[in-house]
Amino acid sequence: MSKTASVALAPSSSLFARLMAAIDGLLMASAEISNRNGDLPRVGL
Repeated sequence: MSKTASVALAPSSSLFARLMAAIDGLLMASAEISNRNGDLPRVGL
């Protein structure tokens, strides 16, 4: 019996997914600032 073990790792997120997550974070921060100022966000809702 083998004494080694293999671990299945989830594939790392693609560059496109990380880029979209970064853009989403920026848009959400902008929307929160607009909401705090009492304005409607320009992008999105």
